[in-house]
Amino acid sequence: MKDIELHKIQNFFFIGIAGDGMSAIAQYLAGTGKNVSGSDRRFSAYDKTFRQKQLENEGIKCYPQDTSGITNDIEIVVVSSAIEPEVPEYKYALEKNIPVVMRSDLLAAITETKKTVAVSGTSGKSTVSAMIYHIMNFAGYKPSLITGAGLIDIQKFGKIGNAVAGKGEYLITEADESDGSVVKYKPYIGIILNIDKDHKEVPELIKLFDIFADNSELLIANNDKTKGISVNKKNNFGFSRSSGFRISNFKQIGFKIIFTVNGIDFKIPQIGKHNAENAAAAVAACSLSGISIETSADALKSYEGIFRRHQIIENKNGITLIDDYAHNPAKLSASIKACQFRTSRLIVWFQPHGFKPVKFLRNEFVKEISEALRDQDEIWMSEIYYAGGTTDRNISADELIQDIRKKGKKAFFVKDRKMFPYKIKDELKLGDVILLTGARDPSLKDFAEYVKEKFF
Repeated sequence: MKDIELHKIQNFFFIGIAGDGMSAIAQYLAGTGKNVSGSDRRFSAYDKTFRQKQLENEGIKCYPQDTSGITNDIEIVVVSSAIEPEVPEYKYALEKNIPVVMRSDLLAAITETKKTVAVSGTSGKSTVSAMIYHIMNFAGYKPSLITGAGLIDIQKFGKIGNAVAGKGEYLITEADESDGSVVKYKPYIGIILNIDKDHKEVPELIKLFDIFADNSELLIANNDKTKGISVNKKNNFGFSRSSGFRISNFKQIGFKIIFTVNGIDFKIPQIGKHNAENAAAAVAACSLSGISIETSADALKSYEGIFRRHQIIENKNGITLIDDYAHNPAKLSASIKACQFRTSRLIVWFQPHGFKPVKFLRNEFVKEISEALRDQDEIWMSEIYYAGGTTDRNISADELIQDIRKKGKKAFFVKDRKMFPYKIKDELKLGDVILLTGARDPSLKDFAEYVKEKFF
């Protein structure tokens, strides 16, 4: 099904609806008045998960992944690249001759109905999307949002927080490069944050981002981190001295960052130099949408961040516990550096995910982590998270640890993550910062609470 005519479709069914990307589109469509239902392998008709209850509160019917939800009125079935054709519901939909579409194709169709700001890059997409939404909402634009991570100020109301069906003309969303779908979007404003090896080699990524850049009516790119993009006419941002939205006078004071963009002062309750770049990208997009830099600065004073992005779980008795989504080499490096705001020790715990991507990025993981760690810091890893499906388990996180140890860093492997708090508890000192990192595993939030319980 190549062309998706949204105005003609009323009944949608999502396979794997609990995923962040799938749940966001499902909620958005439900918010526009569509009938939305879906299944997930974690769902049960009797013992409902928290995510299942959240979706049902949005008027979305949820089913176990047993084909029972694909009723005769379903007009279209939505899958993501993570759903393999062998999944029984996928097969069932094809047998019933129900059109099956990819999540990215459906999102591309949605972006055609709004004035879309699409955020791309190998790191920072969710944060920049959230910042743009926060600024536009502050400015009274009533934008829509489809993103990969929940905004904390939306989650306060019990929602997932990653989707809003706004009444305004703008839609803010992410354009993913991992599956190549970034080339499907033709946004009013396209943003390219950075280009680092992640899922694909850099030359291949540049080709994808080049197409995305050509497809964008207006383009914003980080002047320092998008080398190789051939488009000449673009709005730049970053710490470089070129024209555009230039960041200067950066300082981090505790859990706040202070900097200026084109002479306007910013103070944001976040950490890390990368978040100044994220903010500059958001400011650039909002400026092209008619919002002044001064208004963006006022808005970001109250920006609360997004779920599991340097989320402070506890700060007590001289020990700080931070939970973060960092999972690729560049993100881990930035996350580590952002948490080195004290001169004392940083203890990092990381759970890699996906045996294939870990093997693909092994050298980059070792290099970025080793260079980011100070002499007093430590890195701990638990075994690679396995999400199911067909894959060769031909690498262990312990191999990364051994490589990092050879670089002269303090690196340790703890296969069972539940043992991590016990391994470090007796050596904790006043001023230590503990950083928990990892992605894709839905139980990581619970793990952060588990670590908190053991320490505080």
